[in-house]
Amino acid sequence: MPSRDAQTTKAHILRAALEDFAEHGYAGGRIERIAKTAGTNVRMIYAYYGNKDKLFDAAFTQAITSMAAAVPPRPEDLAAWAGDLFDYHSREPTTLRISMWAQLERPQTASEPMENYLAKTTAVRAAGSAPLTAVDLLVLIYAMSQAWYLTPVGLLQADGQAPDDPRRIAAHRQAVVTAVTRILRPETD
Repeated sequence: MPSRDAQTTKAHILRAALEDFAEHGYAGGRIERIAKTAGTNVRMIYAYYGNKDKLFDAAFTQAITSMAAAVPPRPEDLAAWAGDLFDYHSREPTTLRISMWAQLERPQTASEPMENYLAKTTAVRAAGSAPLTAVDLLVLIYAMSQAWYLTPVGLLQADGQAPDDPRRIAAHRQAVVTAVTRILRPETD
């Protein structure tokens, strides 16, 4: 009988949980389905994560921490960073999806670890070039970089263009970068 690798099993469980919770939310997530996808059993999930709440929280934290590591703020070029966030959400839609579910179903969990927020606001505050507070600026950048993925398809099609056309996506990305640039340097209008 092959020996178990606890770290690999935990990683498989966490990835399966992220996918399941991103697709179905906390309430719709099923431990049995997660176990099957992870190639393990329900008992192992409870042994490693304790309960469904802790598994969801771990999957959410993993998603947000991965995003923070993959796309750290660039205070010297916040407009480009907004474009990078836009790209990240395109590549990793599960992060935004689980974030939305967390906000709806487990708001006590729906935040990055505080040290991530403090690091981001400190970095943006140090740049000091915006007419807004660091928190307000970060909220606006996140909102704009996520908007394309949260907007109803009908609105995205209202101009007669297909929302999944790569040229349209590139144009929206550029609109996000331009909007952040204008927020940072309103005198260029």
